[in-house]
Amino acid sequence: MYQDASRWGITLQTYIQLTMLEQHTRPMISPIRMMERSIHSAKYIFVENLYRSGKMPEVDYVVLTEWFDWIQNNTDVSVDLIVYLQTSPEVCYERLKRRCREEEKIIPLDYLEAIHQLYEEWLIKHTLFEVSCPVLVIGADHDMQKMIEKYEENRDQILTPYNMQHHL
Repeated sequence: MYQDASRWGITLQTYIQLTMLEQHTRPMISPIRMMERSIHSAKYIFVENLYRSGKMPEVDYVVLTEWFDWIQNNTDVSVDLIVYLQTSPEVCYERLKRRCREEEKIIPLDYLEAIHQLYEEWLIKHTLFEVSCPVLVIGADHDMQKMIEKYEENRDQILTPYNMQHHL
C-alpha cells in the first residue's frame, strides 16, 4: 500500500472498512469495547488522506463514502468516547523508526504530518467531520512510564461506559 497507494488504496480501505464493521458489530462480552481505531478514523483520516493527496481517484472515494454512509445509516457503529493520544508527527516518526517494522520503513515524515493534521481538524478543531461523541485528549509525546501515569489519571473516564457516567 505504501509503495503504490493509487493501486492498493481502495483495496486496503475496503478491507479495513469491512474488518472495522465486524469489530463494531460483534457481540459484547464485557461492559466496554476498546478499539485501537474505528470505522470512523478509517474513513475520516486514512481514506480522506488518500483522496486529498491525489492517491485515491474520486470514483473510489465516492464508492467508499457511499458504503460508509450506508453502514452508518443502517448499523450501529456509534462510539461513546474517543481517546485521542495526541502525538506530534516527529515523535511518531521516531517511534516508527525504533519499532523497525519492515513495512513501515518507507513511511515518510510528511505522511505522518498529513495524518496528524487530519486528526487535529477532526478531533480538536471540529472542521473536518462531525464528532458524535466526547473526545478525551491525552498528550502522548511522553515515554512509556509517563503514559502509564496519564492512563491511570484518566482510567475511570476511559473505562466507565459513557452512559453510566451520566447516571453516577
